[in-house]
Amino acid sequence: MSTLDSTAAGFGANEWMVEEMRDAWLADPSSVTPQWRALFEGADGAAGTAADGAPESTDAEAAASGPQTTDPAAGGTAASGSSAPASSSALRPPPRRPSTAIQDVTRSDLPPAPASDAAPPTSPYAQRTAHHHTGSPEGDTCRDNDSRMKGAAARTAKNMEASLSIPTATSARAIPAKVLIENRAVINGHLLHTHGGKISFTHLIGWAVVEALTEMPSMNVSYTTDAAGKPALHAPAHVAFGLAVDVPAPGGERRLLVPSVKKADLMDAAGFVAAYEDLVAKAREGRLEVDDFRGTTVTLTNPGMIGTLHSVPRLMPGQGLIVGVGSMAYPAAFAGASEKTLARHGVGKVVTLTSTYDHRVIQGAASGEFLRLIERKLLGLDGFWGRIFESLRIPHEPVAWARDATYDPDLETGKPARVAELIHAFRQRGHLAADTDPLTYRLRRHPDLDLSAYGLSLWDLDRVFPTGGLGGTERATLREILERLRRAYCRTVGIEYMHIQDPAQRAWWQERLEGEWMAITSAERRRILTKLEQAEAFETFLQTKYVGQKRFSLEGGESLIVLLDRLLDSAAHDGLDEVVIGMTHRGRLNVLTNVAGKSYGQVFDEFDGASVIEGAGTGDVKYHLGTEGVFTGTDGVSTRVSLAANPSHLETVDGVVEGIVRAKQDRIGLGERGYTVMPVLVHGDAAFAGQGVVYETLNMSQLPAYRTGGTVHIVVNNQIGFTTGAASARSTTYATDLAKGLQVPIFHVNADDPETVARAARRAYEYRAAFHKDVIIDIICYRRRGHNEGDDPSMTQPVMYRLIDSLPSTREVYTTDLVGRGEITPEQAQAITRSYHEELERILTETREHHAASGMAPGPEEPTDLNDPTQVGVPRSSLEVTSSQEAGAGMMIGWTSAVDRAVVQRVGDAQVAWPRGFAVHPRLRTMLERRQAASREGGIDWGLGELIALGSLLMEGVPVRLAGEDARRATFAQRHAVLHDHQSGAEWTPLSFLTPHQAPLEIYDSLLSEYAALAFEYGYSVERPEGLTVWEAQFGDFANGAQSVIDEYVTSAAQKWGQRSGLVMLLPHGQEGQGPDHSSARIERYLQMCAQDNLWVAQPSTPANHFHLLREQAYRRPRRPLVVFTPKQLLRLKAAASAVEDFTTGTFQPVIGEQEAVLAHAGDVERVLVCSGRVYYDLLAERERREGRVQDGGVRTALVRLEQLYPLDAASLAQALAPFAPAEVTWVQDEPANQGAWPFLALHLPDALTATSLGAVRLRSVCRPEAAAPAVGTAGAYRRSQADLVARALARP
Repeated sequence: MSTLDSTAAGFGANEWMVEEMRDAWLADPSSVTPQWRALFEGADGAAGTAADGAPESTDAEAAASGPQTTDPAAGGTAASGSSAPASSSALRPPPRRPSTAIQDVTRSDLPPAPASDAAPPTSPYAQRTAHHHTGSPEGDTCRDNDSRMKGAAARTAKNMEASLSIPTATSARAIPAKVLIENRAVINGHLLHTHGGKISFTHLIGWAVVEALTEMPSMNVSYTTDAAGKPALHAPAHVAFGLAVDVPAPGGERRLLVPSVKKADLMDAAGFVAAYEDLVAKAREGRLEVDDFRGTTVTLTNPGMIGTLHSVPRLMPGQGLIVGVGSMAYPAAFAGASEKTLARHGVGKVVTLTSTYDHRVIQGAASGEFLRLIERKLLGLDGFWGRIFESLRIPHEPVAWARDATYDPDLETGKPARVAELIHAFRQRGHLAADTDPLTYRLRRHPDLDLSAYGLSLWDLDRVFPTGGLGGTERATLREILERLRRAYCRTVGIEYMHIQDPAQRAWWQERLEGEWMAITSAERRRILTKLEQAEAFETFLQTKYVGQKRFSLEGGESLIVLLDRLLDSAAHDGLDEVVIGMTHRGRLNVLTNVAGKSYGQVFDEFDGASVIEGAGTGDVKYHLGTEGVFTGTDGVSTRVSLAANPSHLETVDGVVEGIVRAKQDRIGLGERGYTVMPVLVHGDAAFAGQGVVYETLNMSQLPAYRTGGTVHIVVNNQIGFTTGAASARSTTYATDLAKGLQVPIFHVNADDPETVARAARRAYEYRAAFHKDVIIDIICYRRRGHNEGDDPSMTQPVMYRLIDSLPSTREVYTTDLVGRGEITPEQAQAITRSYHEELERILTETREHHAASGMAPGPEEPTDLNDPTQVGVPRSSLEVTSSQEAGAGMMIGWTSAVDRAVVQRVGDAQVAWPRGFAVHPRLRTMLERRQAASREGGIDWGLGELIALGSLLMEGVPVRLAGEDARRATFAQRHAVLHDHQSGAEWTPLSFLTPHQAPLEIYDSLLSEYAALAFEYGYSVERPEGLTVWEAQFGDFANGAQSVIDEYVTSAAQKWGQRSGLVMLLPHGQEGQGPDHSSARIERYLQMCAQDNLWVAQPSTPANHFHLLREQAYRRPRRPLVVFTPKQLLRLKAAASAVEDFTTGTFQPVIGEQEAVLAHAGDVERVLVCSGRVYYDLLAERERREGRVQDGGVRTALVRLEQLYPLDAASLAQALAPFAPAEVTWVQDEPANQGAWPFLALHLPDALTATSLGAVRLRSVCRPEAAAPAVGTAGAYRRSQADLVARALARP
């Protein structure tokens, strides 16, 4: 054997390539890879060179002398260089040219004639014969030609001769291709919008061959001889799958390479396809190595690509099996049938597979069984397609093989109805089959989406059915119907909207979902990728630079930034005035910087401890802070954006944001004609399902008192709540299921598909704009780290976090998809990453250099004087402050709490100025007439006094909003701010008709909720500094349901965030024998939270003092929340009524001293009883009963009322007590001793106020005994205990 032959042995059909590589090595050893060099250096190079050189010279000489005949068996190679083409062209007859007229050149005195030509023939016979024109025999110059075969052609000829020594046989099997075709279409449809690329029939058939060989190793063998030259059976340990790759050669011809996928039996389908494609890429790039060709055990040849039904390929030595794939076509008998006929008769395409095997080691029965096994796999009878779908992460159910049903006219008639049911099922249940979980692959299916459930099969796919207008078409094949339904409902987003009762809204969704998907432009893709890069790099940067600091990162949920960016971009393009965002702490820093416009330098300040919060006393952690900025979208559009401050009480901010948005909308004044401020609430999955305030907020969305034109709710669904999984956190399939009862459409979208996230954002915005209703986007993602950066989640979720640790980031997934689809290059993606990281480094360096140069260092700042309205809200750093929180916002100069008598009378007159024809309830008519009279004559009760306060503010241009449980009538029927026609039910609000240009009044009955409702009013008051915002509880203790709002916002927001609010809370309170519930507003709780001048807490005892209190709250600066414990019994108590003069003069009195002036001068007072609220009138009545009238002398007890409980006005109290010194001072309250104001006063009343001639003594108190419940349970027990309380207070020592 020659050196060349020995070197090429074992390479089978690739031996021609070994020749070429060896020639290249001989010419320049460095031109081939080390593997090829090692192969050739092991052979006798010198002998090979000599052997190869002589034929080349001979060939050249022969070519020069003329045609030669070459023996293919001699191993001649194909001609190379330019000699072959030149020789060939010389022998080829010249091309026929059209004839032209001969130019006359005999007359030199004439100009040349123009070129002319004959026109095409018009005779039909002439036209026909023109196509068959042949040259005359005399002019024929063509000659026969023989040329030596070289290169691949020569080696192929030699291989074919060698293959004659192998006894082969061939088995053939025609296999239905229907399942193969359908499942390939499903796979490629998924890849088209995800990773890119395609799966070929060869991939799938090749994998079936690999699986079949794994199950039948007896087919994966070859013939050989042992050391003694005896026949032997070679059984390779693994399958080396050879594939034919057609590549271009330098001379322009095509060449066939057959590398092999090694150890294919150890792979899964995805690994096999990847290895297959890698080999193809290496072949086309010229990077194949020696090992890529060696050891092939089976080869797949595909003559069907050129239409061949099947062929009998030749086996090369060392190989036992070649599988041939024929063309995929309909049986020849149906070649003339139309598509409809084929579909109607259930005729599908067929592919013929052949198994050509070495008969020395493989028998015909085994070959036939092998092909039968492949058929079972391609039909999916052994789960073949399920394994492929799982390996390739195709989230859909594969098409299953089934026989077509026997034709039955009755059944056929019912099929359109069953197709309609299928369409409805996809609309209703399609979301259950969507690929929405980025954490792991799950084949999601539902029985309602199974074709067989409707009597349909794969043979119906090509049959046409009515669609009912699906996607704008009236009729379509079942395949087209399914493709459209899967595209709409079963990709990486599942959409729930069929629970909506309004058919117009359902039709709106169907029109948009079932039509063509919104195109994503290249500019949008780049922006999406940039936003993902910003989100991920920001978190990575902070993790690197500030190790161990908590920030509650967004890692795993970075698509939130894409969603918010696209949502705000839509708002900016539509010209919305503002977007207000409320969210919890996870990802908050990312949203602040990458969406809300907060600078990175400010965040670095906060991490370095150098930031200051305007107007705050204690401050707060950086992931609770809010901001206000400008969002800039595509095309240069922009809109304002603000992020509300929020505590760690996750969903408390929901109602606050809704209130802020409503206040902004009311200020703009478009009403329901335009909701140009959009609220966006970002939730966690565990909180959304578990926190009741979420449902309360959703329930408010369509109520007149709280409507904001629709909220976009975003659930960052990281599938875990702290350490608790979904199975322990909710009883529903989705975290959002409770919202379906409120007719809210819901998107469930895979966060690893940011383009679909962007589409969902656009659709959500459009729905909100069209219907002014809420919409939910449930972004299903994961949490890459623990609950915070110091938490190790693997202790409680080991399996989940092993998966998470193995996952690429959303940015990496999206970048890979874009590169795979050819949308961007890897270099472009790297440039985005590099530029953003450099920008962060630059900003951090500049920030720290600035601090170093200016001498700034972390440390305590000078406190802001919270009592100075010109200082509160003045920025002391670069952090943004919202316009409503700016210093002096809403301030009016020159105000007084007293009003003119005319104002009092105008409010009184308005009570009886009902419209013509308005039927007032008979019992209310009398009350309204008394109100008008009282506005002139006095005796103004609590309800009228409050209406005068509100009405006078409206007349002065102060907007008023009053909302609460039964607030329009009031719990105790004392207000009646809105009247109802006794006949028609029409409504009339007297305070809305005081003056032509008065401010607007909004007075609403709220839903029976405290948590979300109080949060809403708090948010409204924050944003509306120029107005008075009032929330009233039905009973004072109902506010207990809003304790988180009270703790986190009402009492502490100013200290934490510098956030000012003028909210008024009216809390009915009074021990009046109604039992433990509804008796106490829990005064002690509010006073316990009082510090740093954070609240005003009052318990007025007269309508006039209540009037002054409300008016002062509207004008007083800096703003603070006001908590008012309003009475019940005093509402109609004549002794508590006020004169008109009390409204036209004076101010709010924090302390009301003894009303009988004579006692202050008599010097006979031995005891001063200090009290607050309703008990004053019981003490007054008991004093008169025990000690007589003041005018008659003998009164030894003075009564002083503490109207303002906080801030404690010590000066006013001292002034009220001074005339009676050194009388004993006793505090009296009708609450138990451990409740009410006493615990607070005992700690905070200055000793100087209670000093006697004997020195400072402990203030004495008269209270009910300490108790766990606020009040006794029966009226009788109350009367007895109240009598005892009053008696003890007035008892003489």
